Amino acid sequence: MDADVPAAVGRELDLLLRERVAGAAVFDGDFAADVAAPVARFTLDGGGRMRSRFLWWAMRACGGAAPETPAALRTAAALELIQTCALVHDDVMDGSPRRRGGPSFHARLAARYPSAVSPATAAAPFASSAAVLAGDLALAWADDIVAGTDFGGDAVRNGVLENWRAMRTEMVAGQYLDLHGQATGSRSAARAIRTACLKTALYSVARPLALGAAVAGADPRTVLDLCAAGRYAGTAFQLRDDIEGVFGDPLLTGKPSGDDIRSGKPTYLVAVARARAGSRRDRAALSVLEGAFGNADLTEDRLLRVREVLTDTGALEAVEKRIGRLLAAGERRLAAAALEPAPARRLRALLAAVAAPTGPTAGPAPAVPPRSAAQAPPAGRPVPEAGATSEASAAQGFPATDDGVTPDEAVSAPSAGPGPCGAPVPARPVPSAAAEGPPVEAPVASAAAGPVHSAADAPETPTAAEPANPVAHPHPAARRVRPGGGPAARRPRGAAADRSSR
Repeated sequence: MDADVPAAVGRELDLLLRERVAGAAVFDGDFAADVAAPVARFTLDGGGRMRSRFLWWAMRACGGAAPETPAALRTAAALELIQTCALVHDDVMDGSPRRRGGPSFHARLAARYPSAVSPATAAAPFASSAAVLAGDLALAWADDIVAGTDFGGDAVRNGVLENWRAMRTEMVAGQYLDLHGQATGSRSAARAIRTACLKTALYSVARPLALGAAVAGADPRTVLDLCAAGRYAGTAFQLRDDIEGVFGDPLLTGKPSGDDIRSGKPTYLVAVARARAGSRRDRAALSVLEGAFGNADLTEDRLLRVREVLTDTGALEAVEKRIGRLLAAGERRLAAAALEPAPARRLRALLAAVAAPTGPTAGPAPAVPPRSAAQAPPAGRPVPEAGATSEASAAQGFPATDDGVTPDEAVSAPSAGPGPCGAPVPARPVPSAAAEGPPVEAPVASAAAGPVHSAADAPETPTAAEPANPVAHPHPAARRVRPGGGPAARRPRGAAADRSSR
């Protein structure tokens, strides 16, 4: 399994989806041919199984071995179906015609039923509605797989289910914030980071890591360290995706370049560019951004001008640097976790690669050390959102920015409720960013905080206003990591609870 995790998950998916497509055919042949079978093909054929690999290597790094393998593979297969649901729904919401280098799910349905396309609007309500149902089916299958998995005990099952439930809600919340930002024309860099954390960081990296740790029965402290590392790397992953959505080669990214600009998606990259142009009173740059943002008919020439503005304002460089800081912070949190050395190295490589460019877009994100305490904003001083307007600048039509804490240096997004992947627990020594010197005590980010760059940025103690987090301790009966994976005589986990064959 270790030699080729994607292939192992693919085999598991093939077995599980064959059963489900056959079951769908019992209900109706058209439903099976138009919805169920394409959902299975889409899931089997696409992606690099990134979430599955995070889950697998977290499980292995937390001491999981042969007894945990069946449960890990089934849970990973369910994650791939969740990804299918997210992508199919996302393409419908964005009206994206392509995915993974080919037609999107709803575009394929529209081509299959051309008479269902309205000549007046060129819209395909049948295809879009059917694609929503296809995404729902993928979600239902994912839940069924997790529900039918034997995790070997109530404590481990409860840990998996708590993370599974939280992940689904976080994913929906992030997608809603994405839509809300487009509808309201949000200019907030802080809100863009919050959206990136909920929509991508937690669902794509942090929760898969937590699920793998939960399958292995890891202790709460280890789960929290893995989640923090995943949140940093996952946020960097989304920021990289934002860059490639404007600068990337469609042949490499699998999606049209500039779609985020045309759809008016309020990315962190654009929020930083707006704030920087505003602070410099650069009316020309602001005019380019305002004229392009949300313009569905944006030409390639005007998109080229947008790229120039994103570069000339320093926004591209600023986001690249933040990617580097986030990856460095994730590395430090991973180093703090109590993990098996060899699998931990695989996790480290995955986290480092997750935000790497897919092609020659803007170059690799530089590794930037976290800000020192001297560079941090004074205590009690709020971090302004990009797009906030001061009285003076509003009179001139420019969004305000804070020279002391520029939007690209903002530490965290506002609280979005229960914190990602756990509430604060007692601190453990975290290696500093410096190559030399002893580790420093870094408190864990609060439940309300987004990604932080250093111990100086994190709250020292939770405040009374912080909500209790239902996933703070995902394992009620946490047990220590087992170096060897448990007794050899133990019954393998993961077989379906209904005794169906795998």
